[in-house]
Amino acid sequence: MALKPRQPAPALEVDTLNGGRWRLAEQSPQNFSMIVFYRGLHCPVCRKYTGELNGLIGDFDKRGVTTIVTSTDVKERAEQAKSQWGLPNLTIGYGVTIDQAREWGLYISTSRGLTSAGIEEPPLFAEPGLFLVKPDGTLYWGSVSTMPFARPHFNEILGAIDFVISKNYPARGEA
Repeated sequence: MALKPRQPAPALEVDTLNGGRWRLAEQSPQNFSMIVFYRGLHCPVCRKYTGELNGLIGDFDKRGVTTIVTSTDVKERAEQAKSQWGLPNLTIGYGVTIDQAREWGLYISTSRGLTSAGIEEPPLFAEPGLFLVKPDGTLYWGSVSTMPFARPHFNEILGAIDFVISKNYPARGEA
């Protein structure tokens, strides 16, 4: 079943590297919760993408957007990503199940062995996705991909958030 804007987003609970548990249902952002699903430690494109977000996280905070970056990686791989990729500013979750990923409409891939980063892909992992969820728990916007590349740019998302807040622009794609 496809996710629909203006409808409740699927539940999401993940452990985070700061030792807590992040629950979408407990988020109370001023404007949006932004959930960024990345492919995992094996993905060099994810390294660049999350690094971009790490540098812009304050801009999202100023707009009333709480953010989590998460994947199907186990804790150890998420810890490696945080330290090796230099992501001190991000809340990083781990251990998203394949079933959870499917509930969010993410595509699932199988391992092809070592990546160009020289890291083994897990047997199964989720491809990337990015979602904005309103404070009432309904989906506002979502983007998923079957590939690691051609993802939404964070600067463009910031501009879009400014627009939708100033114009009270409704979620689209609900029909």
